[in-house]
Amino acid sequence: MNESKRLGEERVATLLRQFSIPCIMGLLIGAFYNIIDQIFIGNSELGYLGNAATGVSFPILCVANAFAFCIGDGAASYLSICFGRNDSQSAHKCVGSGITATLLIGVLLALVCEVFRVRLMRMFGASDQTIGMAVEYFAILVAFFPIFLLISVLNSMIRADGSPTYAMVGMLSGAVANIILDPVFIFLLKWGIAGAAWATVIGQIISFVVCAVYFRKPKTFRLTKRSFLPDLPVLSSTIALGASTFVNQISIVVVSLTCNVMLARYGATSVYGPDIPISVFSILTKVYTIVISTVTGIVLGGQPIFGYNYGARKFDRVKETYYIALKASVTVALAATVIFQLCPQVIIRIFGDGGALYEEFAVKAFRIYLMLTVATALVKLSSIFFQAIGKPVRAVVASLVRDIVCFAPLAIILPRVMDASHAGSGINGILYAAPIADVISLGVILVLTVTFFKNMEKTAPQAKDEELIIKPSRPGVIITIAREHGSAGKQIGKLVAEQLGIPFYYKEMTALAAQESGLDKEFIADLNVNAPAVLQELYLSTNVVRQAIVAQEQIIRRIADNGSCVIVGRAADYVLRDYDNVVRVFIHAPRKNRIKKIMEMYGDSYEEAAVNIRRSDDARSAYYRSISGREWGSPKLYDLCINAAAGKEKCADVICKYAEEIK
Repeated sequence: MNESKRLGEERVATLLRQFSIPCIMGLLIGAFYNIIDQIFIGNSELGYLGNAATGVSFPILCVANAFAFCIGDGAASYLSICFGRNDSQSAHKCVGSGITATLLIGVLLALVCEVFRVRLMRMFGASDQTIGMAVEYFAILVAFFPIFLLISVLNSMIRADGSPTYAMVGMLSGAVANIILDPVFIFLLKWGIAGAAWATVIGQIISFVVCAVYFRKPKTFRLTKRSFLPDLPVLSSTIALGASTFVNQISIVVVSLTCNVMLARYGATSVYGPDIPISVFSILTKVYTIVISTVTGIVLGGQPIFGYNYGARKFDRVKETYYIALKASVTVALAATVIFQLCPQVIIRIFGDGGALYEEFAVKAFRIYLMLTVATALVKLSSIFFQAIGKPVRAVVASLVRDIVCFAPLAIILPRVMDASHAGSGINGILYAAPIADVISLGVILVLTVTFFKNMEKTAPQAKDEELIIKPSRPGVIITIAREHGSAGKQIGKLVAEQLGIPFYYKEMTALAAQESGLDKEFIADLNVNAPAVLQELYLSTNVVRQAIVAQEQIIRRIADNGSCVIVGRAADYVLRDYDNVVRVFIHAPRKNRIKKIMEMYGDSYEEAAVNIRRSDDARSAYYRSISGREWGSPKLYDLCINAAAGKEKCADVICKYAEEIK
């Protein structure tokens, strides 16, 4: 059974389990990797001050991760696209360019952090008691930033190459080494905070070596020295595909930075001092990451199931997948909440004994800050769900509403209000900011989700068209036509096909792609018009949209392999870039002519026609840029650029004469 058939027909619970477990395991290994140092440091003579010292570097590590995840996830998506269209040339360029870019970013970040390390540690909450340890720990990590970033990128590429088990082994090998070396360096050799840092970087080096060895014989591409020369179009497409991951990671930075700054400020005026709150939150954040990683793994496993079945208009399967993912996510979140509420001391003591005040604040923090973990799980579920089905506005709102829109402002405002009413109580405002943000964001998520499913219910399934076939043709030239909205490019293409006596393809491509992939015809037809103006790249990066794009590109190649024809739109000029017998045409027209044409065709007012032209051209440009990394409409990309103001018949004559001459 092929992948598309599995996604559309196999039992949903079975699919979700098969896809989710590897995701959960991979994310949990990363989460435990971050928590190991905290356990050993907290149980050493460094105590909670050591954990506070490592905690202040967390926001900067998140910044580094943001770049690594952006390139890594973007490269994984780009590789999947390349495999779908059998494009091995772009695949090796994507890998090589991604590695080179990551290395350069890692070096640049390391240099900046080395120069400003003391200022950065102070800015992120280091006190007089912890600044020395924080700088010592951070300086060692910074020196190995290029390797730190490369691990994430290589790991994502290995998974995309069809070797998730190897990717997991790569991460696990470093984590095991870290676990072994931490007690040796901290307790046996008495290296203190530096020992924890060295255990971490040696573990990272081992993970890096294991991952790097894989690239000697990857499954689907081969690297050469030229692969590592940055290919800007490929790299820009890679970064665009990973942009949403970057935004999500930066939101973590904003939350971490806000927490650290406010904890240090209001902790200093409380009975706990500045270091206990930062130490506790360093632990709380890492423990919380385990819960959220589990939920995220469950939902990521559902991503391809959501996307495919929504695109195929199998709405019952979309709802079933959502319900199962919801049930599993809520179960995990509820179990964690029970532990956080009933026995937080059990978790806290794993990280050492910090004294009575330390434990008092830790218990309070776990019980208040994490009291509505279920709400956060639902936010994560909805964010990934909406992205999977190509709803970028809802996805962005779901991603940012809790942390950026609600929590960060509340964490700044509430401590001031509470401290003003009772001196020393401002620290509690940071704790209560989380459940309040959870309640608000949960309300927003419920509105987004309920309204979506109501509208989805009202959407009637489309009637199936009769089976289409690729039209008979003969060897000869293939003419691709890209056009501005309102330039009559479609009509000109049809005239060209009639004059040359060859097949004409426009809407037929989407119907054939739908037949091939199992996705809905209208969904594929609307790929380059559905995205809102400011979120086209995010929309085009979603799994289901990428699957539709790959299906469409495969059909375009099959049409071209069949013989001479005219193909209008769908970036066919780029899809057929390796074909020698292609005439690439771009049809444009003065804006006033196009507005007049749209007004005549659709009955729009002048203003409506102008808006529709701008929106349509922006969407076509974004679509072309997303799959090619090139600028749509750039004259150097086409053999002919024709002004349609000359008239449809004259334009068609010019194209036909040009095609006849190059035969």
